[in-house]
Amino acid sequence: MNRTLLIFCLTLTAICCLTGNLFAASGEEIYQVEQGFKLIPAVIMVALLCVYVGVGFLSKVSDTSGYWIASQGIGKFGNGAAIASDWMSAASFMGVAGLLYLKGWFGLGYIIGWTGGYVLLLCLIAAQLRRFGKYTIPEFLGDRYDCHTVRLIAASVTVIIAITYSTAQFKGIGLICGWIFGISYTSSVFFAAGVVCAYMLISGMAGVTRNQQIQYVVLICAFMIPLWVLIKNAGGAGILPQLEYGNILSGLMEGQVAGGALNTEDTEKLRQIYLPWGAGSCYQFIALVFTLMVGTAGLPHIMIRFYTVKNEDVARKSVIWALFFIGLLYWSSPVYAAMGKFWNPMGSRAVADVIILSAPEKANLGIVFIGCLASGAMAAGLSTVAGLLVAGASAIAHDWYATVLKPDCTDKQALLVGRIFTAILCGIVIFTALNPPALIAQIVAMAFAIAGNTIFPVVVLGIWYSKSNKYGALAGMIWGLGMTLLTMTGWILGIEFFGPYGLMPATSSALIVCPIAFLLNIIVSNVMAENVTEETADKSDHILRKLHNLPGHVDERPSPL
Repeated sequence: MNRTLLIFCLTLTAICCLTGNLFAASGEEIYQVEQGFKLIPAVIMVALLCVYVGVGFLSKVSDTSGYWIASQGIGKFGNGAAIASDWMSAASFMGVAGLLYLKGWFGLGYIIGWTGGYVLLLCLIAAQLRRFGKYTIPEFLGDRYDCHTVRLIAASVTVIIAITYSTAQFKGIGLICGWIFGISYTSSVFFAAGVVCAYMLISGMAGVTRNQQIQYVVLICAFMIPLWVLIKNAGGAGILPQLEYGNILSGLMEGQVAGGALNTEDTEKLRQIYLPWGAGSCYQFIALVFTLMVGTAGLPHIMIRFYTVKNEDVARKSVIWALFFIGLLYWSSPVYAAMGKFWNPMGSRAVADVIILSAPEKANLGIVFIGCLASGAMAAGLSTVAGLLVAGASAIAHDWYATVLKPDCTDKQALLVGRIFTAILCGIVIFTALNPPALIAQIVAMAFAIAGNTIFPVVVLGIWYSKSNKYGALAGMIWGLGMTLLTMTGWILGIEFFGPYGLMPATSSALIVCPIAFLLNIIVSNVMAENVTEETADKSDHILRKLHNLPGHVDERPSPL
């Protein structure tokens, strides 16, 4: 079975590479950097891809516990690195530097919001979810509210988040592969899809976690090492780039760039983006930060990582280590943005998503350095896509199929369904990634809005508000999902109210939608309290006691599917 599956995965990879050439090219950003096949980066990339697939094969699993939660055998350091790798996607690796390059001071909202969300996870969610155990976030919500409808909606939201978030990752992966191999953006997307499917279908969460730990080391080294040479080429000492780039930034504010002094008009444009509210209002900044914070704390593929550890103490400590690992990258992203402005001060939106490649390339950093950087970006995208596909496939296979549609299915049948839907989700993401609607980090922010408006309120109230019931949960989730999809549709259609500078942007809608979702849940729960059966109330009480380690609960092992 495993040999057949491996042959299938390798064949799928080859087919994906060939099929990509049949479609029209997309991704104009790749043409902002030098074209053509690059041997050294290609060798580095292929070697790493072989390692990822090999680790997946060596980590192959044959049961659902190993496929969904790595048999709960991950430690605090390993889980912290895996969370960081899961988190530091193409949006963080490439997108944050691109946004800081394009929007300057306003782009800091992404760093503040994404980092702050982990504080919410640490304080409100991590330990409680680990005490609950089992497999997925929809399973927690379905059990807590004793309602299959809640479970199905949560599973649907998880799939939508996985597709939206993965679209941004495949855009980043496509740009990187196109730059290295000199192929079209579309071919690159198909190539990356084949690689992800190969080790995902074989190994599940066990292989994904091990790969994410390897990928973290690759991406953080690839991201930080070139900075020393890059800052030195710009006139710095090359000792600690994260502190040295301030002098270069001051020069930019005066119009001093690598090509000489800018004219007065261009200098003023550059100054504006580095001043507070230069690229957005105070309201838009706060709305963005709030959306990203609650969105981070509501992402199912991050929450599911707390099920992979041994106990709640490890869950808490893994969040702290994840924050440290993530902080290393976010501390360095502004340096790339400043270097990008130094060598290419008037670059457009098209260059933003590849600024971490174009800036070193224009600075003549050397193909080996840039190849390592590209490999790190590829690792960042692949690790996040793998985590997202696990979360999405588990929502379908475990919460739709094995729990609701066919509760008497065998472990083997559930695992097969999970693998099938992993491939199906990957295909859907390819389709959406061929024509991405926005910048990488903006697409990701839309996924965060979905999570913050739907999953976060219902999980927090499910843990901390004993009166919350299925009626309130349904009202809050339907409101949150409906409004978020409305804002995303309005953004794509160009409606000003939902646009980047509107009152409710698709990337920042949680400031309005999320509090209303909380209120709806509380109000409806209290109004409909008399309709909750005694049996459901007893089940909810038992779960709440378990979540908070109170007397009166009985520890249970995760039951087999």
